[in-house]
Amino acid sequence: MWNRWRLVLGNYAKDQLPYQQDAGQLYQQMDDALDFLYRREYGEGSGVRGRGDGDGDGADKRGGRERSNPGVVTWLNKIRKLFPKQTVEILERHALDRYGMNELVTDKEVLQRLEPNQELLKTILSLKHMMKGDVLDTAKRIVRQVAEDLMKKLESEVRQSIVGKVDRSRSSRIKCAANLDFKKTIRRNLKNYDTEKHRLVLENVYFNSRVKKYNTWNVILCVDESGSMMDSIIHSAVMAGIFAKLPMLRTKFVIFSTDIVDLSGIAADPVELLMSVQLGGGTDIAGALRYCEQLVENPHRTILVLVTDLYEGGGYQNMYAVSRGILESGVKFVILPALDEGAEPAYDKQAAKQLAGMGAHVAAMTPEALADWIGTIIK
Repeated sequence: MWNRWRLVLGNYAKDQLPYQQDAGQLYQQMDDALDFLYRREYGEGSGVRGRGDGDGDGADKRGGRERSNPGVVTWLNKIRKLFPKQTVEILERHALDRYGMNELVTDKEVLQRLEPNQELLKTILSLKHMMKGDVLDTAKRIVRQVAEDLMKKLESEVRQSIVGKVDRSRSSRIKCAANLDFKKTIRRNLKNYDTEKHRLVLENVYFNSRVKKYNTWNVILCVDESGSMMDSIIHSAVMAGIFAKLPMLRTKFVIFSTDIVDLSGIAADPVELLMSVQLGGGTDIAGALRYCEQLVENPHRTILVLVTDLYEGGGYQNMYAVSRGILESGVKFVILPALDEGAEPAYDKQAAKQLAGMGAHVAAMTPEALADWIGTIIK
């Protein structure tokens, strides 16, 4: 307990409160690793570092306590050995967001040592304009890993919500693993059991039928690429990748600021979608909705998902007018101020109220909730 409290005080307490000997070396290494990062708190004017020596040039010529700084790569290796994964992620996030250590994502060797997670993904998307060559290739691999992890986490539940449950009362001609009837297959083939080789020989394989069959629906994801929408952008791209695999959905993907970019051709690839995002800029929601109107072929079998905080830069009356036309055409129109695991958005509540009054479905949703909503519409 003493050593932990001592760790909180940092390297400047070394002489007054040394670590206890039983684990002192380990805690000193932890202290050094933390000091490498958090010494940046003590800049000029803080009363600790950079106070000057009184000769007027502002430089501190006294010998300091600081050890020679390890390189960033060495530091990353150290914190992985010294701290649990959750702590490492916090340290990396502070290095990037709090202290602007952009070399973490602009140096290939450093980037390879960072823990792939959603926070790192957001940082890469924010700084990808600074990346070139091997660094950019490494960043794409990280983006792919995080995106695929998210897809694995969400895909099963999303598919179940939209595709439907299995009907075990009748067989199906559609031979796929998802429909395999294990019990019936084993029961009907027990007569073929090979007693010498101790294995079951499958003469016939049986599959379950689906509860319902669907005609194709069109889903248009229209996503605001404002910096504040980062989490929603990530989940929108992942959901587009999942939707694109479902035979009953035709998926289109549009991103917008004041410019509008149709990425429907790569909707099945979340990595390419994410690497195509240009964060920031103004917001022209009305213009984006007008473009999406042109993509509608059958209004009564189209779901338009608008992901935005509803802070309109192009005039609210224009946005309301276009939205009214979309709703009157028969399109199922859902507006998501947030699409992420937290689903706790900051958005224009007055605009949301106005659009909900027209008949739009306005709600912050998790990806699973969006899948449930779409599943309810198309069944």
